[in-house]
Amino acid sequence: MAEQGGQVLVTLDGQVRDADAPLLHVDDLAVVRGDGVFETLLVRDGRACKVGLHLDRLEASATALELPLPGRGLWRRAVEAAAREWGRDREGWMRLLLSRGRETGGPATAFVSVGPVAERVLRARRDGVSVMTLPRGYSVDLAASAPWQLAGAKTLSYATNMAALRHAQAQGVDDVIFTSSEGRILEGPRSTVVIARGKTLITPPPEHSILPGTTQRALFEVAGAKGYTCKYEPLNPVDLVVAEGIWLVSSVTLAARVHTLDGLSLPVSPAAEDVASMVQLAVETVGSD
Repeated sequence: MAEQGGQVLVTLDGQVRDADAPLLHVDDLAVVRGDGVFETLLVRDGRACKVGLHLDRLEASATALELPLPGRGLWRRAVEAAAREWGRDREGWMRLLLSRGRETGGPATAFVSVGPVAERVLRARRDGVSVMTLPRGYSVDLAASAPWQLAGAKTLSYATNMAALRHAQAQGVDDVIFTSSEGRILEGPRSTVVIARGKTLITPPPEHSILPGTTQRALFEVAGAKGYTCKYEPLNPVDLVVAEGIWLVSSVTLAARVHTLDGLSLPVSPAAEDVASMVQLAVETVGSD
């Protein structure tokens, strides 16, 4: 088992590696170009959550980048080995990473790593988050009109997302919701936006040049059985203001309730407990095949 606070590293041959030893070559295209894709999963009770959904999205992202994709069986073996090595006693994040490999040629680079869930994440689950809206600078039609922009792929090119988060934190705000050039609501830098209107949960459609959310999808699969209607629908900033709850939903943070939006304090949603419990159920039961 990994030492407390340490990380686990497994390559796709199933071998557990020393996570503190060098792995990537200096000319790996993950490093020099950000030319690759990744997925991040939650590890809980010795198993990775929503593996099937994440492998589906990893394959879609790799196809969009024309990356050579290792077989799903290799990923599953590495995922299971990494989760087993991490142990059952604590949560962790698990990252599946695939890059094009070395600039000088050769096979793709692929590995699975696991590390401890950050205190920031636990605080967001418990206390919620403050959020500011920021323009992303492109249209909801970007994915259709310029598919080479890879708007719906989870690539390693996260520099803009991290810059947006640093900007927010410099303003004393926890997180960000991006808006399009038309003023439509898009997504967070590392999350999907979900709002409540009574017993209806709504998220922006993936066709609006956003990343399809695995946790949001899993939430929608279980919410119907709990009496909720689920919709994909265009949203404007005013829809957030008048909503009966806003959440930033993701695989590791789960459901972070937005308590402050652009400086406006929001009341606790009547659906807060329902959404939190449904997300917990969703990540543990949906998409593991």
